[in-house]
Amino acid sequence: MNKEEKEHMAIMYIYTSFNNTICHVTDMSGYTIARCSGGMVTKQDRLKANPTTAMFIAKKIGEEIKELGIINLYVKIRGKTNSPSVGPGAHTIVKTLSRDGFKILSISDMTKVPRGGPKQKGGRRGRRV
Repeated sequence: MNKEEKEHMAIMYIYTSFNNTICHVTDMSGYTIARCSGGMVTKQDRLKANPTTAMFIAKKIGEEIKELGIINLYVKIRGKTNSPSVGPGAHTIVKTLSRDGFKILSISDMTKVPRGGPKQKGGRRGRRV
């Protein structure tokens, strides 16, 4: 990779729950370039996680990073920890950006997985029934 290619790449972090969608773009060293959330696009709480709102988030982010000359994106998607899947806005953001001419280099799911969880009640010998 030469220096010119490195300047045109960024990392996009997408956090989607069933209540909100947050998109955050950094350069390769981790400095924030742009960010947008459902509350910045709509003021109605029930629409913050809507795919239509996610499309507007992607348009807003796309305009900001296109001015800086960024074309290539690494996408990292994260959902709520205990939910079985990511929220409804994540795939819409990726689709909208790819339609707008951005090249998606990789998509990775960074959702945290609980292992073990908190201590169960019952003491050393367990719960006596």
